[in-house]
Amino acid sequence: MTRKFTDKKLLIATHNAGKLEEFKALLAPHGIEVVGAADMDLPEPVEDGTTFVENARIKAHAAVKATGIPALSDDSGIEIDALDGAPGVYTADWAETGKGRDFIMAMGKTHDRLLETGKPQPWTARFCCTLVLAWPDGHDEVFPGTVEGTVVWPMRGAEGHGYDPIFQPDGFDITLGEMPAEQKNQISHRRNALAKLMQGCFDG
Repeated sequence: MTRKFTDKKLLIATHNAGKLEEFKALLAPHGIEVVGAADMDLPEPVEDGTTFVENARIKAHAAVKATGIPALSDDSGIEIDALDGAPGVYTADWAETGKGRDFIMAMGKTHDRLLETGKPQPWTARFCCTLVLAWPDGHDEVFPGTVEGTVVWPMRGAEGHGYDPIFQPDGFDITLGEMPAEQKNQISHRRNALAKLMQGCFDG
């Protein structure tokens, strides 16, 4: 049985402004005060895990240790079947330039690698999200979520963040980059993982 969350303040262990806004919107109905890692001037821990859950645990426990506040972290990325699951946990790394992250470049790199495989479309893929909720006593709970779809080209849409403009979720004819935030938040991998979290730790 999962542990229930009874605090009123939750630290979101991310420096990604787009992710933080998604979490704020998703948690707003539950009356929880949400703060981000950047608001607390927390350093970004080294994410040297090889799975989403390992990296999410690193971030959550580092944030709890630094602040004493329960922390929710996620590690997420896109797995593309034609690339044997890449970029996966290295999704953000593909966007790294040395001076920040350039996701336009990363999406171009993704498309180039898909063409190099010679594999025909549709390029099936999924966005994955693993949430870890950690408490100061070291306990944590883990909740995975996914959304299935295909990688499309060219990029479409200026909404969302990351690889959203090249990911078209199953059942839709638009990319996540073309979806209003409210619509994306109803179907996203993060929403699916958060629904499990809310059911497990917040009584729905």
